[in-house]
Amino acid sequence: MAEAGGFGRPVKRSVTIAGHETSISLEPMFWAALEQAAAEAGQPLSGLIAEIDSSRLETRPIPNLTSAVRQWLFVNAR
Repeated sequence: MAEAGGFGRPVKRSVTIAGHETSISLEPMFWAALEQAAAEAGQPLSGLIAEIDSSRLETRPIPNLTSAVRQWLFVNAR
């Protein structure tokens, strides 16, 4: 999963949300945490990302999706 020390290079993945394909680059530890959160919620990864996307669009200024995912993971890890 991640390189020694838990750090790794960002990995780009494509996901379909709101009917369109987009790509997100996250480090492996963030992908693993996101996959775990989706599994715990009983939903597909794209469904969780779509929820995060919807929430970020309600904030001002609107953060980019990758930043919103990292912030969501941080808040939900606390």
